Amino acid sequence: MNNDDKRFKLPGSPWFYIVLALVVMVTVNAFTMSRLGGSVQTVDYSTFTEMVEKGQVEAVEIGSSVITFTTKGGTLFSQSARYQTVAIDDQYLVERLLQYGVSFAGEQVGLSLFDILLVYVLPLAFYGLLIFWVIKLLRGGMSGGIGAMGFGKSSAKLYEVSATSKKFTDVAGQDEAKEALIELVDFLHQPEKYRSIGAKLPKGALLVGPPGTGKTLIAQAVAGEAGVPFFFVSGSAFVEMFVGAGAARVRDLFKQANEKAPCIVFIDEIDAIGKKRDTSGINVNDEREQSLNQLLAEMDGFDPNKGIVVLGATNRPEILDKALLRPGRFDRRIAVDLPDLKGREAVLKVHARPIHMGKDVDYTAIAKATVGASGADLANIINEAALRAVRMGHPAVLQQDLEAAVDTVIAGSERKSLVVPPKEKRMIACHEIGHALVAAKEKNAAPVHKITIIPRTSGALGYTMQVDEDEHVLHSREDLLARMTVLTAGRAAEQFMFGTCTTGASNDIEQLTRLARSMVTRFGMSGKFGMMSLESGGSAYLGMDGQLTCSLDTATLVDQEVQRLIGESFDRATQILKENAAKLSQLTNYLLEKETLLGDEFMEILNASAPEALEKQSAPPAESGDPA
Repeated sequence: MNNDDKRFKLPGSPWFYIVLALVVMVTVNAFTMSRLGGSVQTVDYSTFTEMVEKGQVEAVEIGSSVITFTTKGGTLFSQSARYQTVAIDDQYLVERLLQYGVSFAGEQVGLSLFDILLVYVLPLAFYGLLIFWVIKLLRGGMSGGIGAMGFGKSSAKLYEVSATSKKFTDVAGQDEAKEALIELVDFLHQPEKYRSIGAKLPKGALLVGPPGTGKTLIAQAVAGEAGVPFFFVSGSAFVEMFVGAGAARVRDLFKQANEKAPCIVFIDEIDAIGKKRDTSGINVNDEREQSLNQLLAEMDGFDPNKGIVVLGATNRPEILDKALLRPGRFDRRIAVDLPDLKGREAVLKVHARPIHMGKDVDYTAIAKATVGASGADLANIINEAALRAVRMGHPAVLQQDLEAAVDTVIAGSERKSLVVPPKEKRMIACHEIGHALVAAKEKNAAPVHKITIIPRTSGALGYTMQVDEDEHVLHSREDLLARMTVLTAGRAAEQFMFGTCTTGASNDIEQLTRLARSMVTRFGMSGKFGMMSLESGGSAYLGMDGQLTCSLDTATLVDQEVQRLIGESFDRATQILKENAAKLSQLTNYLLEKETLLGDEFMEILNASAPEALEKQSAPPAESGDPA
């Protein structure tokens, strides 16, 4: 980033110097008046006229409200002979003074040093400072923003090449994205190699992917590898309430880029400025559309041989304007997806570099337990593990610290102060064992990794973690039905063991309904509708649901089909629990005692043919509603 200007600055607050100056002025004024003015005695007007008639008065100053005079034998500045009295309307005063030979004059109007500063200097200084502050505010200098007089100035931050610049070695888990960008870096390094055969540098590349996958980090790494300046700006920085301000900022940004070429311009969240142009009445946004039009014109107008590359990042590519995505503007679309198992392991190792890690740390195990985690999530896990290691007094980050950090990031911290009544705690344990037992018996379900009934700050009173041994890019209908059966197993266990149900299944119901609806409307896995698409829209990277594209009658049938799938899954889960009622009761009691049960231990107990040791450790039998 540009170095700040090194200017001399006075220490302390400016108000201190203002108060100090006022104190000095008052002190100097008081000292001057005491030296020049002297002491004054006050007499009444009759005494004054009597002293004049007796010839005791030598000089008189006649003011508008006060008459100042000195007696003979002193001077006007003699403190011992100076008097004053109240001026009254006396038409014979001047005649009397002439009669007795008294010299007189009018009041000497003059301002003291304090009066001059108070009347002239301070008001001028105040208004001068006010005008300076207003101008600086309008220019955006008070807070680093863009003011009314700086509408056309770009707020892009410029990062110059330095020893701390990001490199591709700082990016892990995105090998395909890095390979797609290496050519841009090579072109910036060796432009003549490409120009010799007539090849042109791609004007832009669009990075798309879920939040937290490292789109900004990759753009910084490209600039660091190429060794060129890097302009960073958010798409929302171009959109203002004043029409024309955004377009002016786009022009200024590319003007700066031309001066710094070769360079990289990175526009984060480009969907804020590049959203599809719409003419449907109230949806028209003149300011945003003018900014987009200016961006399109600038990307068409600049010379690619100068080495200016525009990188954009978004997690909503489906709403971008087609004119922005066409070749010649953003020539390449690079997917920055969630890392796979190998990628997650590499990301963990990158973020663990500055951390003192223990020798027994198994990154593969942590990577398997964090399916669907982004790079930002994995970085947070490493940091949480380091914080826990410090709290626990460990000399380095141990495996148990990493496993606890995974739980913290997924479900929140432990709520140790929460007291759960014994009956409710038993129902929670039964609920989680129901999930785990059905998952173990379902052929297409992922293996159980961990079961816990320790409350978490996310609101979870317990959870069952499943970790698949292999990575999947496709899911069969059987896989999804098995997942639905596992989700219904918690509620099924409650009803089977206690004859009632609780609010603990709310999250399960939400996931279950979304999955069943997707099978019907998006995946074509319903016998009633077949391969008919009933939903459109939504975001592939933000997890936003789409909208039904069918009639109201069909929507009713969709609801009925979803209800049927859920009902069949619930019946399947109930049947499995009935067939393993004894194990359900035993494992529930064991989990109540241990509170946390690992997957291997769970499977060992489940597959044991003689659970005498388990029965000895178990809690008292379940209530009357327990069939076991």
